[in-house]
Formats: sequence, C-alpha cells, structure tokens
Amino acid sequence: MLLIPAIDLKDGKCVRLRQGKMEDATVFGDDPVAVAQRWVDAGARRLHMVDLNGAFAGKPVNAGAIKAVAEAFPELPIQVGGGIRDEDTVQAYLEAGVQYTIIGTRAVSAPHFINDLCLEFPGHIIVGLDAKDGKVAIDGWSKLSNHSAIDMAQHFEQDGVAAIVFTDIGRDGMMSGVNVDSTVELAQAIHIPVIASGGITSLDDIRALCAVTDEGIMGAITGRALYEGTLDLAEAQQLADELCGKPEQ
Repeated sequence: MLLIPAIDLKDGKCVRLRQGKMEDATVFGDDPVAVAQRWVDAGARRLHMVDLNGAFAGKPVNAGAIKAVAEAFPELPIQVGGGIRDEDTVQAYLEAGVQYTIIGTRAVSAPHFINDLCLEFPGHIIVGLDAKDGKVAIDGWSKLSNHSAIDMAQHFEQDGVAAIVFTDIGRDGMMSGVNVDSTVELAQAIHIPVIASGGITSLDDIRALCAVTDEGIMGAITGRALYEGTLDLAEAQQLADELCGKPEQ
C-alpha cells in the first residue's frame, strides 16, 4: 500500500484544514517545494497536491506552486486536485509534469465530462469522491449532493478512470482514525483501485488498511498526522511494505 503525503495549498502556503473548512486552516510551510522535498527525503513515492483556493474558485489559483513542485521532482508521480473544471486545465497540469488530475465537483455536476477526459487523457484521470454519510459533497465540501458515492464510483469505473480517491469528510483533518468500513464497502463495489483519505493518524490506521488491501485499496493519503508528527512517513511506508508488499507508484 502506498502512503501518499498531502500538500494542500492556500494562498501559496502549505496548510491543513479541519473537515474542509477554509476558516480552520493551520499553516505548515511557506514553501511548497521545500515541503515536497521533506517528503521525498522521507521516501515518498507519490505526492497528493490540492489547490484549496481553486476548489472554491472553480479554477486554478495555486497552479504555479504545483508546477514548481512537478519541475523540481520530475521522476515523482504527483496527483493534483482542486479547481479542475475543464480540459485545458488538465492538459496544462499534465504538460507541467503532473501524472494524475483529480476531478471532484465537475465529476458530480457533469458526469459526461469524465468520459470525455478519459478518452482524451487515458490513464491520467482520477475521480475524487468526498462523502458524508454515504452522500457525495461538492464545491469544496460546502454542499451535499443526493448522489451515492458507490453509485457514482461504479459509473466512473465504466468511463475508464484510473482510480477513486475516497474521502470521509467527517474524519478529514480530525485525527480520529480512518473509516475503514466505508472505504472497504466502496472498494468492494468496483474493480479499479481506491485511495483512502481522511483521518489517517497512526500506524494502527496503516495496519487496519493493510488488512483490507486485497479488497482493492491501493494507497492512503495522509496530511495532518505527518505534519503534527503522530505518523512518521518512512516508518509508516516501511510497515505498509512489510504487511502488504511494496506497491507500484
């Protein structure tokens, strides 16, 4: 299982939010490239970057910082989400060296968009499903839709997305542990890889996810726990490699 450090960007700085609330942000670094270097030095095999301003604005705001990280680490796979609402943005990120673009709100509001993207950029499209009580949230988690996360994941699987990033909003940034049951339920319903997100706090969460990787969980995104020191990336990845086997990037 792949441990994927998160770098969330707000106003050019690296922050972490609690439950996606922009007003509840903790700044962990002013230099995204330096923060990325920290995780690369600790053995990161992929990075997860989110343009938080972009998620609310509906267009890229921190693209410059993301491109700077991609240029600094050309061999490191990077997945990017936040404010990606059109094909031009996807193309610009991929040309900058980003490996995967994560589509969230637009995937829910205009599902045909994902089909078009998968045809144009095969293997590079991930859908991010952020759920609360099984329902998908959109617009930077400010709105709750009527769509079931499982139904939408099955739909996007048919479109050809590379993976699903599944976030439990209630757990994200709260240091309360990962929602293994909900993540497994989603993974069992589809055949493409699932990346867990939200609430990963300790080595116990890594053990819990490794116990169910056979269900289709390929990785886990973690942020606040790394920045606050409750989880050591190198130690966590070593444990995951021992329990689950070394994953692909």
